[in-house]
Amino acid sequence: QVQLVESGGRLVQAGGSLRLSCAASGRSFSGYDMGWFRQAPGKEREFVAQITWSGLSTLYSDSVKGRFTISRGAVRSTVYLQMNNLKPDDTAVYYCAADSRLLTTTGNGVEYWGKGTLVTVAS
Repeated sequence: QVQLVESGGRLVQAGGSLRLSCAASGRSFSGYDMGWFRQAPGKEREFVAQITWSGLSTLYSDSVKGRFTISRGAVRSTVYLQMNNLKPDDTAVYYCAADSRLLTTTGNGVEYWGKGTLVTVAS
């Protein structure tokens, strides 16, 4: 079993920056693609970004491209989401996801999810 724990969410002013972290623990964690999804109040879950196990390939949603950066830490079981120029529309619970097969942008069938961290962007 794998556990994902997110941290870093808080209240921030529009135009500000935040860095979210996701730490994976549990059984041998190797070969997992990881990513971030978010869900705003009253809205469906939305793909944000993903990164392959190697860290060499990333993918972003159009809504965050150019503002957010996903990366892996020196320990590959940790993933970060650097969020710059935050907007009120970025307000959501951000969830970390991990999959040893294919991390789909729909989030369907994802093997592991974290419990989420709340990001609130005030205008």
